[in-house]
Amino acid sequence: MPEAKKYVLIVTYYFPPAGGPGVQRVLKFIKYLKDFGWTPIVLVPENPEYPARDESLLKELPSDLIIRRAPIFEPYSIYRKFTGKAKGVSLDVNVIKEAGAKLGKRERLAELIRETLFIPDARIGWFWSAVKEGKQILKEYPVSAIYSSSPPYTPALIARALHRISKLPWIAGFRDPWTGFHNTPNRWALPRKIDRSLEHSVFSEANLVEVAWKGIAEDALGKYLDIPRDKFIHIPNGFDGADYPEPDITKRAAMPRNALCTITYSGSLYGPRNPLSFLKAVEQLIGSKAIDPSKMKLRFVGRFGAEIHEMLDRPLIKPMIEKIEYVPHARAVELLADSDALLLIVDEVPSVAQIVPGKVYEYLGAMRPLIAIAPPNGAIGDLLRETEAGEAVANADINGQARLIKQIYNGWSNSTSAFAMKPAVISQYERREATRKLAGLLDSLTNK
Repeated sequence: MPEAKKYVLIVTYYFPPAGGPGVQRVLKFIKYLKDFGWTPIVLVPENPEYPARDESLLKELPSDLIIRRAPIFEPYSIYRKFTGKAKGVSLDVNVIKEAGAKLGKRERLAELIRETLFIPDARIGWFWSAVKEGKQILKEYPVSAIYSSSPPYTPALIARALHRISKLPWIAGFRDPWTGFHNTPNRWALPRKIDRSLEHSVFSEANLVEVAWKGIAEDALGKYLDIPRDKFIHIPNGFDGADYPEPDITKRAAMPRNALCTITYSGSLYGPRNPLSFLKAVEQLIGSKAIDPSKMKLRFVGRFGAEIHEMLDRPLIKPMIEKIEYVPHARAVELLADSDALLLIVDEVPSVAQIVPGKVYEYLGAMRPLIAIAPPNGAIGDLLRETEAGEAVANADINGQARLIKQIYNGWSNSTSAFAMKPAVISQYERREATRKLAGLLDSLTNK
């Protein structure tokens, strides 16, 4: 007799055709889980309002994937109307401001409503319909386990409700911390207490909490002393070798020399995540004639807040800038591979030393040297030393950034790599390997 399928119910807000980094982790889990004996069923919103869309990601979904949808109420059209923002404006890169930045009266009132009513986040309007649909799924299929992907944090509450009803083992997955993180609302006393209570209940009731970077676990353990440390499991983000034009990582390491020394940044830029110090370092090198600006291209790919466009228009570096609006993930990966070096910028916030953005692994997979604007002794610095893929330099260290840019430029001039890079070490961060670890956790919970 054929072995019975093991079903896992995955509750996620971000799902193709959603674009951006939020979708990649869960998409790759879905793509590879069957290789390790698990059949995913996904529960997603029926009518979400994603900040970015990438129709090409639909091709990566298994052809026989079971997808169930539940209606969601999204408040963003009301927010746009209230604050006077045009339809199509990327709220996530134009609403997140530097600490202390001034907001207009309408924006302040809208923020107060967000802080007070949308707990844990603006997707709470999905909760009841998703729980209803989830209960129906559990009736129709012999589901063995539940996995939720956050942020947003509403999917964790949906999974918690289904876990309570079914008593099935549940792994709560987190790509970022919950309360008190730099891009979550700074709530006043009562809503803060409610939000913290929800957060604590998820960490307490989930069988395991799977985190994309170690700082997420440290943040939770620092808040809630009653949660056992061994409940938190670190599965790093990664890259999918199948996404690159050259699937063989050792061949990807053979660096083509572009006509211009091309340094590429890919992703969103806004308030606390901005390229100002990097641009000042480039200007310093131009002023000292250490680089020829006519031989260097600074390529920025993605979605940018209004203040970022102003930074990229600085007169000295403007002729070097190539701006490319948000592109499908496959094209973004091609642009990474077609670069001489890659630029990573981490939000300048108190928790910066622990943050490890998912895209750093896609940078590693491209086998191009990294310039990371991040704490040298933080988690990203450790990763770059492990892989010998680049160097992390503090945001305030403009001289250090200039030194690293010059090192990249000289390597390009001499047709040599500025860093050794270790394909064997980098390969351990393949998405398939991350999925193997998740499947192992599911096996351990269901075999008990």
